Amino acid sequence: MCASRSPRSPVAVEREPNSKKATGEVVHTRPVRCFSCGKLLADKYEKFEERVKKGEEPKRVLDDLGVKRYCCRAAMLTSVNLMDEIAKFKK
Repeated sequence: MCASRSPRSPVAVEREPNSKKATGEVVHTRPVRCFSCGKLLADKYEKFEERVKKGEEPKRVLDDLGVKRYCCRAAMLTSVNLMDEIAKFKK
């Protein structure tokens, strides 16, 4: 990490080296921290995504996971998978 950047830098995003896991599942870039307040979100994102895919209401899942601030909730809800778009531009 560069000395001039704080650990709460809004550009912190978890990235995988390939766009697919060994199982062939497409990998999603997810926010590690909230872009506004810096709260850690990466540990909650996988559980959030699983439960929403099973049909639970996102509001209820975020409440259960302890995501209370609107900035954190917005970061979780609006995260979009762009790996397919990025993968088109290989070196």
